[in-house]
Amino acid sequence: MLAFRIRGGYASSVTIPAKDAFPKPPSLGFAEAANLLLAATTAADMLRVTGVQAGETVLVHGASGAVGVSVVQQAALLGARVIGTASEMNFELLERFGAEPVGYGEGLEQRVRSLAPDRVDVALDTVGTDEAIDVSFALLRDASRIVTTAAQHRARESGLKLVSGPESTAYRDSVRSRLIELAANGRLVVPVARTFPLSDALEALRVLEGGHPGGKLALIP
Repeated sequence: MLAFRIRGGYASSVTIPAKDAFPKPPSLGFAEAANLLLAATTAADMLRVTGVQAGETVLVHGASGAVGVSVVQQAALLGARVIGTASEMNFELLERFGAEPVGYGEGLEQRVRSLAPDRVDVALDTVGTDEAIDVSFALLRDASRIVTTAAQHRARESGLKLVSGPESTAYRDSVRSRLIELAANGRLVVPVARTFPLSDALEALRVLEGGHPGGKLALIP
């Protein structure tokens, strides 16, 4: 089975409401299944609130992270062009999923403009840095199409969209089955860096705190 949303996942067994349980597709590994829906439903919600359409150019900040990778893939499925910010070590990952990578840091606005001189239609922020928000404001004519999952202070200050609240919760729940189907068909990939036995949960946390592991981590009972 595949479950979401769930609390107490560091366990060999849990009790969950039936409405939150789904059959795990045979083609989807347990590590991928465990890491699919938290990131994928958040990504889907970001695309919903900004109304991404085919042919539009989407800038994804933090595109190599869990939510970012899912956004990249789901935006591409909608027919959008995706530019993703990341460190150079993760460029290959973004190119694998059809995004055009740009390095973050000083000069980011100019690097994005060189790739999209005409326009950027949507900016999706998954990192919450001032750089990400400032560059998004500089590039977009319509600030209502900037959304963040992380920059809560900037959202309060400037009225940015922040994916949260009852409407987001209801939408994320409504798309779970569709996202599982996409993953089952290989159209939505969850990169997994490493798996650990449940007894090594502390070591998994150390790896996670040590920096970008290059994919998701999973505990396997």
